[in-house]
Amino acid sequence: MENNNNQGEYIVVKAKEQGVVVIGLTRGTDTKFHHTEKLDRGEVFIFQFTDHTSAIKIRGKATVLTKYGTIETDN
Repeated sequence: MENNNNQGEYIVVKAKEQGVVVIGLTRGTDTKFHHTEKLDRGEVFIFQFTDHTSAIKIRGKATVLTKYGTIETDN
């Protein structure tokens, strides 16, 4: 099994408005959407990078917490 330093990292997304969408993208040669979660204002989603998930996309106003710091999305 390949050792990947991003394996197991967590991202926290807190919705600042209704209808924030968090989309998980696959790892590999063909990047595809594999999971979509819709959040209401105030909801928190904890997301983990895995063998299958290499990236996330966020639509809407949200606060994103990572080990690198906090990011506020723009609408």
